[in-house]
Amino acid sequence: MRTFRDRIRHTILFEVIALGIVVVGGSWILERPVEIIGALSLMFSALAMGWNILFNWLFDLWDQKCRSSAKRGFVIRAVHASLFELGIVVAGIFLVAWWLSISYWDAFIIDIGFSVFFLFYAFGFNWTYDHVFPVPKEA
Repeated sequence: MRTFRDRIRHTILFEVIALGIVVVGGSWILERPVEIIGALSLMFSALAMGWNILFNWLFDLWDQKCRSSAKRGFVIRAVHASLFELGIVVAGIFLVAWWLSISYWDAFIIDIGFSVFFLFYAFGFNWTYDHVFPVPKEA
């Protein structure tokens, strides 16, 4: 199991790198001011950080109980990233629609676009994180 401190480091690194990419890219794609997309991204980041800590804790509990924390290969990381993004999409639709004053359908389309980005980003980030900061072996 990862420590609480490690989970905090993981979450902060994940969000800081993602914010840099999303604010610039989102502003360009949506043709909205950087300040609007930046504020939305910060709200989304707060939502995602809370979900990240909760989801990863629950995922680790499941992994420890059902898989005895075996090595996390491609399939496990793909499932992990997909389930994480599903939770963010559901919550994000309401936030995007409210902040940008758009329909839920438009918010859903925007959310899906960014979720596709985050699906690949989460996979790559977590794969890299596992190699840079491996899960400690029990003594």
